[in-house]
Amino acid sequence: MVGGDGLTPAVLKETDAALKAHGLIKVRVLGDDRATREAILAQICDELNAAPIQHIGKLLVVWRPMPEKVSERGDDDKRGAAPREVKILKFSKSGLRRPEVKKVMVMGNQRVTAGGLIKRAKKRVPSKKPG
Repeated sequence: MVGGDGLTPAVLKETDAALKAHGLIKVRVLGDDRATREAILAQICDELNAAPIQHIGKLLVVWRPMPEKVSERGDDDKRGAAPREVKILKFSKSGLRRPEVKKVMVMGNQRVTAGGLIKRAKKRVPSKKPG
């Protein structure tokens, strides 16, 4: 929302953050002068490298392509159907001894339950619809 102070650096910063997060945003301008609103729309688009989509009344719609998300883990650690190593902790019943750590290989179609058991994922059965 652009208030009575106009397009301040803080408003531009928040607009830039919203464009990075969403790509398409609406900006409400509190002012009755249409020429001022058009100037604000042009300034936002010029400074933030965005495209004006729509200007209806006091509402401005601005678009900018979203940046590519970079994976923090890298390309070599992709999750998928490949086997992965999982650590399972088994605590002693009395609670006096150390927990036992067991490393287990889990395939892509398996999961580890809360009790430490390895189960296969259920197969999806297509529903039979009357045709």
